[in-house]
This record gives sequence, structure tokens and C-alpha cells, in this order.
Amino acid sequence: MLVGHADSVTSIAISNANNGHLLSNSMDGSLMLWDIKPYCESESRIMKCFVGANHNFEKNLLKCCWSPDGKLVSAGSADRTVNIWDVESAALKHRLGGHKGSVNETSISKDNLIASCSSDKSIIVGKIEI
Repeated sequence: MLVGHADSVTSIAISNANNGHLLSNSMDGSLMLWDIKPYCESESRIMKCFVGANHNFEKNLLKCCWSPDGKLVSAGSADRTVNIWDVESAALKHRLGGHKGSVNETSISKDNLIASCSSDKSIIVGKIEI
């Protein structure tokens, strides 16, 4: 059992690039990177915590995702933004606007296209600079 979030977990994603890594998004406003290898060396499986995405009273199920190369993670936010973090440094690299409602899901392609969908009934696709 992976324990560490302070509120409901809304989404999980296993990395295809980083074997044994799981990303989780929670209504506590954090994404956590977990070591899910069968034989974890440390007592805590939490490897990193990414902060900046917000939830609000709507309590939407905001989803998280990995970039195909495993170097970036992303999640939508109730503040109408897309948040993209660098996995190695855990630094927030991009905060993208444009939606008029909660951003419920994001997806990153191998050529750095980012797509997001929102409660405002729209989808936005753009290119991010790494």
C-alpha cells in the first residue's frame, strides 16, 4: 500500500520510460512520484513531490500523465491551467492557460505536443519547449 497523500487520489500513471515509477495526483494539490519496484531500498516509496496544481470545491477528477521519455510530468488544475514539471528537479517548468474551466486531463506526445481538456468543453493542443 502506498500512503502519503492527505486527500483523495484522483489519478495514477505508470511510467513507460522509467520502469518501477508511478505518478499519482491528489486533491491535496500534489503529485507524487513513487518507487513501485518489488524490492524498494528505502522505507518510504515516495521519491518526489510536485506541487502547484490546485483543486477546488468542484472536486473534479484531475488526471496526471508522463511524457513518453519520462522526463516530464503534467496535470490539469482547477485554476484553469496546465502544469508541467521536470521529473529530475521537480521544478515547475510550464504553467499554461487558455481554458475557462477546470483542466481535467493532459497528454504529452513524443514530439512535445501537449493536449488538455477542460470542463469548459474545449480541447487545446500546443507545443512546449523543453
